Amino acid sequence: MLALLAAGLALAVAAGAQDGPAPGNRFVCTALPPEAAHAGCPLPAMPMQGGALSPEEELRAAVLQLRETVVQQKETLGAQREAIRELTAKLARCEGLAGGKAPGKVGTGKDTMGDLPRDPGHVVEQLSRSLQTLKDRLESLEHQLRVNVSTAALPGDFREVLQRRLGELERQLLRKVAELEDEKSLLHNETSAHRQKTESALNALLQRVTELERGNSAFKSPDAFKVSLPLRTNYLYGKIKKTLPELYAFTICLWLRSSASPGIGTPFSYAVPGQANEIVLIEWGNNPIELLINDKVAQLPLFISDGKWHHICVTWTTRDGMWEAFQDGEKLGTGENLAPWHPIKPGGVLILGQEQDTVGGRFDATQAFVGELSQFNIWDRVLRVQEIINIANCSTNMPGNVIPWVDNNVDVFGGASKWPVETCEERLLDL
Repeated sequence: MLALLAAGLALAVAAGAQDGPAPGNRFVCTALPPEAAHAGCPLPAMPMQGGALSPEEELRAAVLQLRETVVQQKETLGAQREAIRELTAKLARCEGLAGGKAPGKVGTGKDTMGDLPRDPGHVVEQLSRSLQTLKDRLESLEHQLRVNVSTAALPGDFREVLQRRLGELERQLLRKVAELEDEKSLLHNETSAHRQKTESALNALLQRVTELERGNSAFKSPDAFKVSLPLRTNYLYGKIKKTLPELYAFTICLWLRSSASPGIGTPFSYAVPGQANEIVLIEWGNNPIELLINDKVAQLPLFISDGKWHHICVTWTTRDGMWEAFQDGEKLGTGENLAPWHPIKPGGVLILGQEQDTVGGRFDATQAFVGELSQFNIWDRVLRVQEIINIANCSTNMPGNVIPWVDNNVDVFGGASKWPVETCEERLLDL
């Protein structure tokens, strides 16, 4: 700027010399370089020499330089004013948001758009102060806005955090319940799989042993076998493949041998949907042998837990619920009113050696039969007394017309096995 002032002063002196130069004096206007501003005094006039610029050319160069400097200064001031306008507009919007005023309306703050001093040092200083003031006011407004927003949003944030926490706890609880259910299911599956694996291994082993003992030959006749149930468990049993039709009378006969105590258990049971005790023969604990028809009970005067073969027959008819009990061909008991007028339901499951709590399952080891069974036959009528005697003393072989005792009609499970049975005469000698 000092260089510009020196150039202006030289221009004014030159103008004065043109208007009225003093006689005998001559002035030459020369533009001062920026370095001369720090010297504190103007440079002395240089005498004209050959090849130097004329006064008019030097004046023209100084005017062009001064004009260029003025244009640059105006551009700088315009840019600074534009920056101030942008900052002022931002401040107005912030104050409007904070104080509820419309954007674009500024309060009574200091007008930073006034005339700027012409001194460059003052201009820079003024701009610095204005920018600092605007910066401070912006920071104050931002702080106030943050405080207001955080204070107003506190209840909503608290509810959101609480709901999120409750949801997380609920999900954790559900995951824990699901894990417990999975562990329970896995344990049950492992237990069932282990039991099935053990049962399959025992069946395969016993079948192999039986084949070796038989010399890979079948029984001498289809009915010349017995089912062995050596242990009191809930998984050894035999199953009759055929089922019963609807019956209004029946006779059930079988040979059995058992020395189990207390009670021989359940030689056979027949269950249908809705009634697990449709037909059951059971000796449980110290109770006498019982015949159950449709869950109705009759006690039978039979004594067969001496470890010897015995021939047992029971008869029943729906008419008045009449029943009879035979042991070794001798009638030992009779009665009536055992499920009278109740037909035996068809389509059930007939099990040897177990009492059923559901159709075909839920066996109780304490009610399991321990011993050997053979010649299990069912007729759909009440056999005459002489027919029962003939079967018991081996004078006749009469298979049941509903359920006959044949090898391919009986399956064994859980370690139960089939063995060749003693002849009827050998069984008689065992009595």
